[in-house]
Amino acid sequence: MRSFTFYERVSRAFNDYPSLSKFLVVFTVSGGGLVAYAEANSTNGAPAIASSESENVKKKVVVLGTGWAGTSFLKNLKNPTYDVQVISPRNYFAFTPLLPSVTCGTVEPRSIVEPIRNIVRKKHSEVQYCEAECYKIDAENKKIYCRSTQNGKEEFVVDFDYLIISVGARVNTFNTPGVEEHCHFLKEVEDAQRIRRTVIDCFERASLPNVSEEERKRILHFAIVGGGPTGVEFAAVLHDFVKEDLVTLYPRVKDQVKITLLEAGDHILNMFDKRITTFAEDKFGRDGIDVKTGSMVVKVSEKEISTKEVKNGQISAMPYGMAVWSTGIGTRPIIVDFMKQIGQANRRVLATDEWLRVEGCDSIYALGDCATINQRKVMEDISAIFSKADADNSGTLTVKEFREVIDDICERYPQVELYLKKKQMSDIFDLLKESKGDDTKESIELNIEEFKSALSQVDSQMKNLPATAQVASQQGVYLANCFNRMEECEKNPEGPLRFRGTGRHRFRPFRYKHLGQFAPLGGEQTAAQLPGDWVSIGQSSQWLWYSVYTSKQVSWRNRVLVVTDWTRRFIFGRDSSRI
Repeated sequence: MRSFTFYERVSRAFNDYPSLSKFLVVFTVSGGGLVAYAEANSTNGAPAIASSESENVKKKVVVLGTGWAGTSFLKNLKNPTYDVQVISPRNYFAFTPLLPSVTCGTVEPRSIVEPIRNIVRKKHSEVQYCEAECYKIDAENKKIYCRSTQNGKEEFVVDFDYLIISVGARVNTFNTPGVEEHCHFLKEVEDAQRIRRTVIDCFERASLPNVSEEERKRILHFAIVGGGPTGVEFAAVLHDFVKEDLVTLYPRVKDQVKITLLEAGDHILNMFDKRITTFAEDKFGRDGIDVKTGSMVVKVSEKEISTKEVKNGQISAMPYGMAVWSTGIGTRPIIVDFMKQIGQANRRVLATDEWLRVEGCDSIYALGDCATINQRKVMEDISAIFSKADADNSGTLTVKEFREVIDDICERYPQVELYLKKKQMSDIFDLLKESKGDDTKESIELNIEEFKSALSQVDSQMKNLPATAQVASQQGVYLANCFNRMEECEKNPEGPLRFRGTGRHRFRPFRYKHLGQFAPLGGEQTAAQLPGDWVSIGQSSQWLWYSVYTSKQVSWRNRVLVVTDWTRRFIFGRDSSRI
């Protein structure tokens, strides 16, 4: 009885105080080396502020979506002065990087989801959740129109003071005929479950005695369209599932199984280091996975996929039993309608400023895959920067004057720092010296034309952030910290100088910190590309992958379930039941 009470108290402590489980360090021994991973977040840790006693009316914050961005915002919002309402048709958060593992039974679906009500009930502020879908945003009147997902008939309107749009994106089919009707996607938990059932269905159908040899080969041909991280990982886990589990259960058909990976580009994993790309292609070749690069899918029928060779335009067709489409993301209809409303109809996704505010809407923010940061160019503000730095209005800029604003320039325009890094320059004064042709830093004095010439190439380093869970999560943390300190920063702004105005910006602009990326390649081998151009491929990286993905789960419940699933798979293999 005493033992039961102890465990009950420990469990209650972790539920009531989730900060106890904020850091998880997983140590693993692989190849004689010790691998350790600790969760780090440079943008977190901002103190929450309390509301003034005179304030009776709370500002209403509405969050659309329970994905990476929305959930990260909710978990890190600590300011009790807001009335928060979450609206999403999905009443849980899903750890999407493990969806490929769900497709083959390595991890169970419920192990990677956490009910959103479990997350919000631990908040000290008032948070309400509604299972509904927002179908219209009225920015002018600060209203959103929602429809219940229970029957699709009940509709209601929600007012807001601040709106956080984090609805993610949909699959991009590029209007390819037949994709919607015949292909599987891999974006939601339900998608992974459907793929898992279809894989087992293909093996069961191929095992029927009245199926011809040709039809059996077609049924057991699995085609994956898209050579990005999701497509590559699914091809790898499917290969492991077939070779390690299904061939022993379906011995009659084991020799007819074929996996084909179609990629329109020259290589798979184009966003990774070339060493990883080469290793992945070579490994897939050894494993018997047919990688067809330079093949663009132009049509999908019930039993055939038509492809066009990018080099010569030749069109060919190949039979298939199951096709998975993983080629990129597209904009959701509600975002398309909203962009038309605010004058962004010609854009692919919502444009925000560096503080994640939707351009033209001061009280609306957009995070994650549904938005992109429209980074302001240095050359657009070059005259204003020069005027702000030229304190004595002499028409020239001295080193002393430039030192006064250099930190604000680098913070406001991150492309400056990227350009200096590419040019291997220690600081921006080297750039000015190169433009001026003067060997002595302190004697540098530039007029406006020389200043423009020195910074003319800086904007070439501007890049859009990738549509990844890592970016969305960091954006959610950043915006939550801004809301936590809204009142404090209104009085004491901490951001860079306003070069086209007076004073300072309230907050520092969002700055993405890349922590690395993984590409599981099957056979207990993973490719890891970490900051500092560090590349690791092999079993040690696989254990690092286990460690990182365990620590990144949103709750201890998820961590225990995921690790238990991995352990079960090591001992008993993957489950092939069609459930």
